Order: sequence, then C-alpha cells, then structure tokens
Amino acid sequence: MTQPPHDEPTASSPEELREQVEQTRAELGETVEALAAKTDVKAHAREKAIEVKEQAAAKAGELKSKASGIAHQIQDKLPDPVKDKAVQAREQAGAKAAQASRLWEEKAPEPVRHTTAQGAQLIRGNRNLLLAVAGVAAAVWLACRRRDG
Repeated sequence: MTQPPHDEPTASSPEELREQVEQTRAELGETVEALAAKTDVKAHAREKAIEVKEQAAAKAGELKSKASGIAHQIQDKLPDPVKDKAVQAREQAGAKAAQASRLWEEKAPEPVRHTTAQGAQLIRGNRNLLLAVAGVAAAVWLACRRRDG
C-alpha cells in the first residue's frame, strides 16, 4: 500500500477509514471503466460505422433531391410531343417489365430469385430518383434523335 497524500488528513476512526476505502474503490472502478471504454475498438468501430452510414444516407437524400429538381426543370422545358413520347416510353417499359417479371418468376431458380428480390427492393426504395433519371434520359434521347432526323 502507499502512504496517503500529505495534504489529506488520515482517518481518525475505523468508520472514516471504511468510507475512504469505499470512495477510493468507486473512483478506481470509474477509472477502470473509462480506460476500458477508450480501448474498446469494436465499440468505436460500430459508432464510426453508424456515423458514416447516417452521413451517407443524408448525402444520398440530398443528391436525390437535387437530381429530382433538375429532372423536373428539364422536363418542364421539353416540348409537349417529347413529354408525350417519354410518357409512352415509360408505360411501354412498365408493360415489358411486368411481362419479363412473370417470365422470370416461372423460369429462374429460387436462390437467384431471392437475390434479385433483394435488389428490386433496393430499387423500389429509390424509385422516384430512378424514374426521374430514366425520364430525363428518354427525353434527352428523343430530343437528340429529333434534332438529327
């Protein structure tokens, strides 16, 4: 054991000594917990992963909003015949996709369907962005085609 610091009085009774021991134990326990928390690499990695994931989600939302705004601006500037063609193309693509989906359900093996379903769920989560991008791409393609023809 070590000597008590010179600036602290020593215990005058066994009860005071017990209180000092309990206080020292509590302080030591807190110190050990703080040191253990600082050295817990897994916990720090989890916290950092959560932080990065939240930042990525926020950035994705920001980019999605910007892309949607740009798509609407471009779509508003297109002539009506081009807009109509884009709507028709989107409807035809939806019909073809439904037909392909039915065929896929009939022919594809279960593990492949499961993996594909997970991808489709991810796409559905970003449906508006993908539709906006597809609409803009179709409109630009039609405008370029019209200009060349």
